[in-house]
Amino acid sequence: MSRPGRIRGKLRWSNLYTFSCIRPHVLESEGGHSLQGPGFSRVVYCNEPRLHRRAPLKYPSNYISTTKYNCITFLPKAIFEQFRRVANMYFLLAAILSLTPIAPFSAVSMIAPLAFVVGLSMAKEALEDWRRFYQDIKVNTRKANVHGGDGKFCHRAWQKIQVGDVVKVEKNQFFPADLLLLSSSYDDGICYVETMNLDGETNLKIKRSLEVTLPLDEGDAFKEFKGTIRCEDPNPSLYTFVGNFEYDRQIYALDPTQILLRDSKLRNTPYVYGVVIFTGHDSKVMQNSTKSPSKRSRIERKMDYIIYILFTILVLISLVSSIGFAVKTKFGMPNWWYLQPQNTTNLYDPTRPILSGIFHLVTALILYGYLIPISLYVSIEVVKVMQAMFINQDIQLYDEEIGKPARARTSNLNEELGQVDTILSDKTGTLTCNQMDFLKCCIAGISYGVGSSEVEIAAEKLMAMDRSSVDMWENGGRDFRVSGIELEYGIIPKVEKAQKQNMIKGFNFEDDRLMSGNWLKAPDADAILLFLRILAVCHTAIPELNEETGSFNYEAESPDEGAFLVAAREFGFEFCKRTQSSVVIKEKFTFSGEPIEREFKILNLLEFNSKRKRMSVIVRDQDGQILLLCKGADSIIFERLSKNGRAHEEETIKHLNEYGEAGLRTLVLAYRKLEESEYSDWNDEFNKAKNTVGAEREGLLERVADLMEKDLVLVGATAVEDKLQKGVPQCIDKLAQAGLKIWVLTGDKMETAINIGYACSLLRQGMKQILVSTTNEDDHKEMKDNILMQITNASQRIKLEKDPHAAFALIIDGKTLAYALEDELKVQFLELAVDCASVICCRVSPMQKALVTRLVKEGTGKTTLAIGDGANDVGMIQEADIGVGISGVEGMQAVMASDFSIAQFRFLERLLVVHGHWCYKRIAQMICYFFYKNIAFGLTLFYFEAYTSFSGQSIYDDWYMILFNVILTSLPVISLGALEQDVSSEVCLQFPALYQQGPRNLFFDWSRICGWMANGLYTSLIIFFLNISIFSDQAFHAGGQTADMSSVGATMFTCIVWAVNCQIALTMSHFTWIQYLFVWGSVGTWYFFLLIYGMTSPTFSGDAHRILTEALAPAPIYWGATLLAIVTCNLPYLANVSFQRSFNPLDHHIIQEIKHYKKDIEDQHMWTRESSKARQKTKIGFTVRVEAKIRQLKGKMQKKYSTVSNHSGGS
Repeated sequence: MSRPGRIRGKLRWSNLYTFSCIRPHVLESEGGHSLQGPGFSRVVYCNEPRLHRRAPLKYPSNYISTTKYNCITFLPKAIFEQFRRVANMYFLLAAILSLTPIAPFSAVSMIAPLAFVVGLSMAKEALEDWRRFYQDIKVNTRKANVHGGDGKFCHRAWQKIQVGDVVKVEKNQFFPADLLLLSSSYDDGICYVETMNLDGETNLKIKRSLEVTLPLDEGDAFKEFKGTIRCEDPNPSLYTFVGNFEYDRQIYALDPTQILLRDSKLRNTPYVYGVVIFTGHDSKVMQNSTKSPSKRSRIERKMDYIIYILFTILVLISLVSSIGFAVKTKFGMPNWWYLQPQNTTNLYDPTRPILSGIFHLVTALILYGYLIPISLYVSIEVVKVMQAMFINQDIQLYDEEIGKPARARTSNLNEELGQVDTILSDKTGTLTCNQMDFLKCCIAGISYGVGSSEVEIAAEKLMAMDRSSVDMWENGGRDFRVSGIELEYGIIPKVEKAQKQNMIKGFNFEDDRLMSGNWLKAPDADAILLFLRILAVCHTAIPELNEETGSFNYEAESPDEGAFLVAAREFGFEFCKRTQSSVVIKEKFTFSGEPIEREFKILNLLEFNSKRKRMSVIVRDQDGQILLLCKGADSIIFERLSKNGRAHEEETIKHLNEYGEAGLRTLVLAYRKLEESEYSDWNDEFNKAKNTVGAEREGLLERVADLMEKDLVLVGATAVEDKLQKGVPQCIDKLAQAGLKIWVLTGDKMETAINIGYACSLLRQGMKQILVSTTNEDDHKEMKDNILMQITNASQRIKLEKDPHAAFALIIDGKTLAYALEDELKVQFLELAVDCASVICCRVSPMQKALVTRLVKEGTGKTTLAIGDGANDVGMIQEADIGVGISGVEGMQAVMASDFSIAQFRFLERLLVVHGHWCYKRIAQMICYFFYKNIAFGLTLFYFEAYTSFSGQSIYDDWYMILFNVILTSLPVISLGALEQDVSSEVCLQFPALYQQGPRNLFFDWSRICGWMANGLYTSLIIFFLNISIFSDQAFHAGGQTADMSSVGATMFTCIVWAVNCQIALTMSHFTWIQYLFVWGSVGTWYFFLLIYGMTSPTFSGDAHRILTEALAPAPIYWGATLLAIVTCNLPYLANVSFQRSFNPLDHHIIQEIKHYKKDIEDQHMWTRESSKARQKTKIGFTVRVEAKIRQLKGKMQKKYSTVSNHSGGS
């Protein structure tokens, strides 16, 4: 007898679901049923967690951690990470050597900048790891209801749950660990589980407890509960489980249908009880997650090569310097009496010049160290953190519905966002929002529903804006329509109406012919009645009364089924009750005029699965008539129609094609009347197959079902819209125009993925589909040969295609993909996929998603971005160059593994086209400028040393050199990297082709880098030799004295500060008060420092004492030399930019000029024309789809006019 609180009268789904596995039998006690040996060593004592607190049964806790560091490892690991950079290692050695006599600088001038740079970088690492730690805390501190003893359950944090604990999970809660299902609120231990976080599928899975544990349905039942589970060790397989359950001296076999996995969610079931088997990192979902890989952007990797080049130059000029010093020491020093050559050390000994040269080599390596920009790394870190902050705070990336902003979870890859070539996207929860809307239907060959799908509405808007199309329709007549909406008169009002109407979830149908019982007057009313009854009866849903509205909501296994029931309810056929053997329908509109409740006895239910592609119920109506009601894919149903059941087949096929073109998902409805004797004989066979135990059971059931599902009569078809997430088609259209390739990798069946492809315009009518599939052959080699032949033929077909508008789509399933990813085939497969406009991979596993991503990344050598929302997408997200997680309403596994998180797919457009474009150009220009200024500064040291017989003497004061990178040039370059905008965000979105500057790497290719380096070399030569020539024999002071070394050094340094800051001002396209403050403030800071430094005690300032007030400022030659150096240094850059803008302008140059002269306001036609040009040639997206449709319509109209003109000419 059922205990109090148990839901009675509920369905025994194990009886209803004909294709589900039967309950496991008790294993015989003898004979090797215990699981032992490698891979099967886990033993769990149920309800006795204390036994698992000590070895050998001590298992990991339920605490999870995704952080990179902890309190103990942070310091050593972070320091190791910092000194993996070759530049930092060089400066560490230089800082150590600065403590010795051979150093040309004071120790503080080398140690202070290094400590600042490394400390700041470590602080950034700590901050980012703290964010990951905070996410872990949120998960680990979730509460679960755990048995605490004596039948009492108490709330406990997830992290404190142990193996063996009994847990109570309630509706809509996530499972805290991997559990063995003991019982549920339903009598027969059934529960519904949503595994979206694991496999991306939204349809609910049915789990079922062992019959022996069904009495464990309330707290008191667990007082004396004991049992032992012996099972497989932790492993990443989500779909398998092998184990035994020992209870009451019996052994029961366990399979995956009794296992509830962590991060899946309980749905449609008030509560379940389960015992914990795997915790924490032993759970299957965590076994599937891998450590976050260390990702570096392409620019950063390329920057290392530039550092190596500069380091090579540093070593070469140091060798030149040391050789020159050795020669001067041997041959020149004995003649320099003022150096007292008789009193020397090893550092400059004329008798041992080679040793002196070696010591000088170390001195030179330190002296010329300014060629290697020590502050580059820290400046990039600061800039990237600021860029990430701007992404986080972008209000345009904030989703008001769920209250979540975008998050840059790591700032290392900001610029990589601007170089993406291929996007690999999950489907469920990423492109779609898992909501179906009933939109159209066809009954007895007549189409109903005048509403437009999202595809049609967007197409009509674009077509209305096409002037040539509008002119054509104006001249050709006013009656021309597309999808039921008049293009000339009614498009915009129709769209507005669709947006303003209060929509019923799941129902977006508009047609008065079927609403409010109007169908009763139709000539085919009997067919409509049958159609609506099939919608209301042929399903497995459960009705739930909504007390607020008084109507029923439906808990269905799939969103399609829910949409059908909502549609039936709105048409007046409300499904209101289900018992073990019947369904009850409230028919609001009848031929008698009186509402009636009609009961249908459920005799059999033949489930839907991806192989059958159909579902049927056999029912007995109130008149005693036995009916088979069937719904399924058109290809399956049409081949099962009887000769007399094809009356409306031609019209139905025509409407199905129209629905498919509109991006709708279609099913065909049919029925069959059965005689009592026919049904009785079939049911006997069916029960035999159902009660069969063994591997052949499923095959027998399918064969018996095939015997019944034939000779059907066609009733009609449904068309539902798989609701895409808001803005997905527009986002894909914009990304395609930006030149990005988009692949869809989904665990869903092929039909669903294809329909979504149509809905978001990755596919379109007329696109040639290449379907690569496997045969049923068992031979592995023959299968591979067959797939290779398909791939080769498809590649040849693409090459021979002559139509410039032709587009190909590659569609492949998971089984075939497993062969295509093998070493012998993967190159050919990738070549075929790259040649196709769209690629859709169906029924792929999480591992296959990661392998496809790796193939694209390594095979093309271009930047890949993977985007998904579930735990099944984690491998793909981590494998891609950039991983983006969707932070929707479900779990956070994808987000926690991602580099960036956004709330909806549509935000990817702004993240890439705006922030990606900006970040790439900012970082590229910033790094090039950094190398320019350091070469310009560092080489002057070399020139001076050569000029002074390789003495190792610096012309600059130590404090000048400390301030150069840290203060005087750091803020302008940070403002360039954080705030520069070549064009505004609005223009980025209007001109998506600008994005291609990143994938083509226009601003960080070797020609651009070498150009900046050459500019630095030129600047260094001008500044040094100009100043030397001016000051070598010219009077500097009022008294006629020439300038000393400190004055020349200060003047030369002034020229460098001015030249590099003017250069960055010329580089910037976007100025705010911040840029003005940083650029000119840096120049002002130099003079302010010189003033303050000169006012300090001579013991501190040395030769720079009062240098500005008494030496430099009063000397006109100082200001003249500075002005001359500034102009001369920046003239080549100005000439180059002027030439490029005049004769070979880039896209952004043209846009900047248009904006500068306000042509976008004064000449809208030109602005529209230019923006229409700023699209990459693509064969996917709404715009291309509409262009194809316009070509098709123009062709039809031309044929029509030519026919009319021929008739008129003949008459």
